[in-house]
This record gives sequence, structure tokens and C-alpha cells, in this order.
Amino acid sequence: MSESPRLDHLWAGWRLSYITAVTQPEDTSLDPDESGSLFERVLALSDDEGMIVFRGATCSVLLNAYPYTSGHLLVVPNRAVADLEDLADEELEEMSRLSRDAVVALKGAYRCDGVNVGLNLGRAAGAGVPDHLHTHVLPRWDADSNFMTAVALARVLPEPLDATLEKIRTSWPR
Repeated sequence: MSESPRLDHLWAGWRLSYITAVTQPEDTSLDPDESGSLFERVLALSDDEGMIVFRGATCSVLLNAYPYTSGHLLVVPNRAVADLEDLADEELEEMSRLSRDAVVALKGAYRCDGVNVGLNLGRAAGAGVPDHLHTHVLPRWDADSNFMTAVALARVLPEPLDATLEKIRTSWPR
């Protein structure tokens, strides 16, 4: 029987502020209001103002306004739906197709070595906007090592969001 490899731990102390905010919420800017969920409000904006890459019949693709890395996309249903099981079949199918298209666009725009695709369902799972589910699609590279979040509570992004938006729109599958 072989031994399990020893795992190294990288502590992300900055996450404590998120956990504390979940138990003692103060910022309500991500919460729904009389005009809808955060993403419904974004979708009511122009494509440029809302950083909308693509609008579909039931789902759309947006740039994340607070990206983990350049090219961080969100695939969202056009209506607020909190739980995956509450999506209509058409929404689920379009979300899947748009997630695939987002991967194609990111590979074309960034020549990345890999892509993370995932959902965080509910606050306990890490969802910052738990009332409107969304799929994260992020480009990744073999040499990824962004330590700035751990040491300086900052993210280093090599390009402005408007340049990211244009690059991804240009690479979007037609």
C-alpha cells in the first residue's frame, strides 16, 4: 500500500472577511432590490455598460466586475433563479451551450492552458450572489501563481476590463 502524498497548505486569511460578512452582512449592494437581482439589474444596462459579452434567449454571458483573473466570465440565466433544479430545461441547455462557447472564446482570446468552469450554489458553497445562480468560466495557465491575494489583499490583472470585453467579444463563436 502506498502512502498518501503530503499536502501543502496555503492559508487564505482574507477569506475570513467573507465568512464574517456572511454571518454579519453589512453590504447589501449584491442583494435583490425592487428592480430585481444584481444580474437582472446588470442585464437591464447597455451591453458596454453592463460588460455583456453575449445575450441569448434565456441566458447571457457577462464579464465578472471583480474578476479572479483576466477573462473571468459569468454565464447567467436572464431571470433570477437561485437553485439549479429550478432552471427550465431551455435555460439549462442554453447555460451549458454558452459555458462551452465561453471556453472556446477564452481559449481563442487568451491561449490559456486550461479553464475552470463551476457553480457555487448557496452562500455556504461560496456564492456571493446566492439569489441568482451563475456559472464561473475562468482561463488558467500552467504558471498561475497569483500570491497577491494572500499577501496584500489585492489581485493583479494585466489588462483593463474594457480591453478584456473587446478581446472576448472578438473571439466569441459566431
